[in-house]
Amino acid sequence: MNNIKKLRWLLALTPLLCLMQSACTEVDNTYCRFPCRFVFNMQRHGISLALNTMVSTPGVFCDVSHVMHKGVSYYRFQTNHGQCDSVIFTQEDVLSTVLIGVHNGLIIGYGTFDTPYKLYAYDAQCRNCFDPDAVPVKDYRLRIDAAGMAHCQACGRSYNLNTGGNVVSGTTGKNLWRYHQATCNATVVSVVN
Repeated sequence: MNNIKKLRWLLALTPLLCLMQSACTEVDNTYCRFPCRFVFNMQRHGISLALNTMVSTPGVFCDVSHVMHKGVSYYRFQTNHGQCDSVIFTQEDVLSTVLIGVHNGLIIGYGTFDTPYKLYAYDAQCRNCFDPDAVPVKDYRLRIDAAGMAHCQACGRSYNLNTGGNVVSGTTGKNLWRYHQATCNATVVSVVN
């Protein structure tokens, strides 16, 4: 009799355990597991007009990357409205580890559908196409547009940046990778994972 009670108890708990496991998996799958370290202090780095526009205007998203010009490192910022500029690395940036997404790209901005506005920090790679274990690693960089959408040329999917990076056109797939720790105020924008 004791084994029958244990079996009934286990059968009764199985749906709850499955639900808990799927809930954890969904949350875990929302966020990128790869490291990221981008810290931009406007008092130390100077002003990026593109980044400043993103900070002050919901619905404006900024594509951030690291570029080299004549052996010097720069942050490159480009908004989904075409505003673009570059800011040279500080000595602190040169001496620290700067990791901008899984393949040199972040998309940062405030969504327009939440009150208060919600800051989103996405990886700039199409999660449905990018494979960090591929040899060689291929770039599936997303292109952002003025409507707050990110598009992948490889798979044809479009993602809504204002609503958590969900697929809005193309074949169904995973939402964009987001980063856990994204903060933004009048002087510092940071994404750390």
